[in-house]
Amino acid sequence: MKKYLLAASVIALMAPPALAEECAPITKPQVEQLFDRWNASLATLDPEKVVENYAPDAVLLPTLSNKPRLTQQERKEYFVDFLKKHPQGKINSRTIKIGCNDALDTGIYTFTLKGGTKVPARYTFTYEFKNGKWLISSHHSSAMPEKHAG
Repeated sequence: MKKYLLAASVIALMAPPALAEECAPITKPQVEQLFDRWNASLATLDPEKVVENYAPDAVLLPTLSNKPRLTQQERKEYFVDFLKKHPQGKINSRTIKIGCNDALDTGIYTFTLKGGTKVPARYTFTYEFKNGKWLISSHHSSAMPEKHAG
């Protein structure tokens, strides 16, 4: 038995070390810029440009639809309608957390729509570093549940 344990130990020592995951560096201001990139893509009014921000397997739980959008085509269909409203988002408050090849940006934003209508909403963007690019891996947005006075 000792002979087998010794042989197993020697083999384990000779095996190449497991490759450690390399973490792409990102800072909080750079995470903020990921939202700015997404928001700028809304300003193009081109759903293809907006969808380019999302990973192919991303989950979108949008503000103005009950249907989860799980494919690029479903996300594009959502943005075709949403972009008709000429939305532009402004962050009111946020919390950013950074991990290894992922980042979280969550808080409150307000959309200004064509005609000046303002829609406050809660949001969460998660990002992942994939194939050399930071992409949205999940995006949840929901209108504020309570009406504010004034």
